[in-house]
Amino acid sequence: MMFKKILFLVITILLVSCSSKRPTVRTVSKPTTTKPTIKRQPVKEVVKPTIESNASKSKEVNTSEELVATSKVSTTSDDVKVYIDRFKEVAKHNMKEHGVPASITLAQGVLESGAGKGRLCTIANNHFGIKCHTGWTGESVSHDDDAAQECFRKYQDPSESYRDHSLFLTSRSRYNGLFKLDKGDYKSWARGLKAAGYATDPKYPDKLIGIIERYQLYEYDNEVLNRDYHFQPEIIKENNEFYHVVQKGDTLYSLSRKYDLTVEDLKKMNNMTDSSLSLDQKLKIK
Repeated sequence: MMFKKILFLVITILLVSCSSKRPTVRTVSKPTTTKPTIKRQPVKEVVKPTIESNASKSKEVNTSEELVATSKVSTTSDDVKVYIDRFKEVAKHNMKEHGVPASITLAQGVLESGAGKGRLCTIANNHFGIKCHTGWTGESVSHDDDAAQECFRKYQDPSESYRDHSLFLTSRSRYNGLFKLDKGDYKSWARGLKAAGYATDPKYPDKLIGIIERYQLYEYDNEVLNRDYHFQPEIIKENNEFYHVVQKGDTLYSLSRKYDLTVEDLKKMNNMTDSSLSLDQKLKIK
């Protein structure tokens, strides 16, 4: 009995001893790592620039202009060039036959017909706005011009209109003075037409001259007259000073009125002792 108690005591001591030597194991939880919040910026759309094709870049600007006479239409420089190319030979032929400068005929045709787009031109082949007048026995159309529903001549073909334009000028005494002018002097012809009453528009001569010089219609006069005329502008600029190139018919008085100067101003600016001028002389005007 005593022995059993001793054995129990020894076993208990051993158990306690083993229990005290076992290491204590602690469970440590890992700290929670909080990821920083990343704010995303809105994505910007990249727009690629539109690249024009070479074809669109190479297109020539076709300027629009308004031609106002008996035909009030808007047309383009290309339309005018096509019109001129179509009727230049007819105009040169009439110059040879009747003496009206081809440049004047073509410029009037362009202006009066709206380069072929005007109403009188399209319905009556009337390229020059010629009214019926006394003695006309051909067909006619009514058209509003200086007055409502005026009578205008009608032709079967444009060439008839061109021929009648020349005959109209040669057969009326009020235009006799034109045929005393140099056939290559389109400026005097343009002013003479207005003075003789062909048109009521005060700017009619300037419009004709502008068309002739812009489209170089004097070249067709050159061909008929077998000459070599080249357009020279009336005003040129040299070293920031402006000069008028003397044209046929210029006088100191007419130039003083044109440039708002006195005759004495012009003479003083150009060191002139008299009023004589010579063709192509350069006169300082500013």
